Amino acid sequence: MVVGRPDTDQPVRLSGPDRPGPVPRRRWRPRPVDALVVAGYLGLAVLLTAGQWGRPDRLFHQAGDQMLFEWMLARAARAVTGGENPLHSTALNVPDGVNLMANTSVLGLGVPLTPVTALFGSQVAFLVAVVLCLAGTATAWYALLARRLVRSRAAAAVGGLFCGFAPGLVSQAGAHLHMAAQFLVPVILGLLFRPAHDRVRRDGVLLGLAVAYQVFLGEEVLVFLALAAGVFAGAYALADRAGARRLAPVVARRLGIGALVAGVLLAYPLWVQFHGPGHYSGMPFYARGYRLDLASYATAARQTVAGDAYHAGLLSPNATEENSFFGPFLPLLAVLIVVRLWRRPLVRALAACGLFFALLSLGTTIVVNRHDTGLPGPYRLLAGVPLLDLVVPARFALACVPVLGVLLALALDRVRHRAARTWAPWAGAVAAALLPLTPTPIRTVPAMPVPAFVADGGWRAYVPPGRTLVPVPPVTGSGVSPATFWSARTGLAFDAPGGYFIGPRTAADPTARWGAPDLPTSRLLRRAAETGQVPPIGDAERRQAVADLRHWRAAVLVQAGSTPGDPVRATVDALVGPGRDVPGAHLWDVRPLLG
Repeated sequence: MVVGRPDTDQPVRLSGPDRPGPVPRRRWRPRPVDALVVAGYLGLAVLLTAGQWGRPDRLFHQAGDQMLFEWMLARAARAVTGGENPLHSTALNVPDGVNLMANTSVLGLGVPLTPVTALFGSQVAFLVAVVLCLAGTATAWYALLARRLVRSRAAAAVGGLFCGFAPGLVSQAGAHLHMAAQFLVPVILGLLFRPAHDRVRRDGVLLGLAVAYQVFLGEEVLVFLALAAGVFAGAYALADRAGARRLAPVVARRLGIGALVAGVLLAYPLWVQFHGPGHYSGMPFYARGYRLDLASYATAARQTVAGDAYHAGLLSPNATEENSFFGPFLPLLAVLIVVRLWRRPLVRALAACGLFFALLSLGTTIVVNRHDTGLPGPYRLLAGVPLLDLVVPARFALACVPVLGVLLALALDRVRHRAARTWAPWAGAVAAALLPLTPTPIRTVPAMPVPAFVADGGWRAYVPPGRTLVPVPPVTGSGVSPATFWSARTGLAFDAPGGYFIGPRTAADPTARWGAPDLPTSRLLRRAAETGQVPPIGDAERRQAVADLRHWRAAVLVQAGSTPGDPVRATVDALVGPGRDVPGAHLWDVRPLLG
């Protein structure tokens, strides 16, 4: 890829030094400072996850999502060690199972983390994954910046730091591994837009492999990446037509080879996702409702030293989607950088890409400080496009993070050899913009412990092969799913009905919904939990309970934290007869009832 320097229209290579005129390509060599930078990224990531290390009784604030991803990591380890199908599982949602390709299975993290999961459990594996996602993303951007875009390691370190630890990445990391795992994004961009014209076939093959791997990390990130690369390439072509014409043929060849490699590798997994057992269509929630308030772009996120939960909560869909909270100074600094470096085609292309994605994140109509202006947002133009119609608009703002990170690195690199009177104001401006965004440790909440009867394997004496353990109440669609959590923390030792996942409404209706279709007994028990009253129970309800338990292949029902006056416990007693206390739970053995 070629760009124009700020003080000349003569195109030069991205890896060249910042001086007028064409320059030869320099060879990048690692230095000891690189190891220090990476160690710093790792240390910061560990610090941000400190609230959970050695604390099995704590979960990050979006507890249900952590339960889901712990289960996905445990399932990936089980697939590796047990030789099971990694794309589908019957450990949850018995008897139908879960289409893992159609859910956020993060196999790209779960498979390599199998030794960690097997030795230390799903919670440690999840925390290691969060650390790797944050530090890995920062490191990958640091490497791309240092190798291609800037000469100053300090400038590259600052850019990489922001790309990996921006408020949006930290808020996503506590719940959504598939959105935080962005360490392949700079790799893909580096291969696609590599400035040299040699080794096209090698770059194309590596590009295809990286794209295929990203699918098993998070497809949504890949969709954003493809759209961003297209917008960036189009904007760059308008800014530097001669350079774009020179680069276009080699980029097209790399893209073609990469598409072929990725297509071959992904053909079967994508068939499973869209046509295999448990596939679905649409989303189980109103994705367009998750949009950002324009005022959020100048507000500090709650998990920063300058932020607070109240103001951030008013301007974001939820605590995990604070993707745009760049504080009051960084947007102004970004505008100043763009104006100062406007002559560089790279800067103009970055500005266009960042502005485009920021506008998309506002949704179909623009909201300013909680007031819906009624003005149409650009997202309306994409709302009907396949794949893009399924994404959460608020997440488009995540594409602004690397744009800002690269702009910061370019600005710092620009003034690295200038006089102190020039360097000091720029360094001060960057510090003023970034210090308020310093991340704080990811918030944790208490987690109800796995009952000792389940954790210690006491259930094994009651559940023969082919039968299931049913948590009470049998939650099928809620984020806080005991079946999912208990299964994850025990390494998928038992099968269970229900769980937290996305699946079809029925076998004949592929419309997406959370969890398995509700059965009458699960609705009855949930009603008892929600109202605090025992519903009327007669022979019809008892017969239905037997039918539902047979459908679930139940052997035992287990309720954690049960008390004699609990309406759910009383309801189960009325349906199947009295149970008995076991360590940490109450147990109903329904094998005699079902035969």
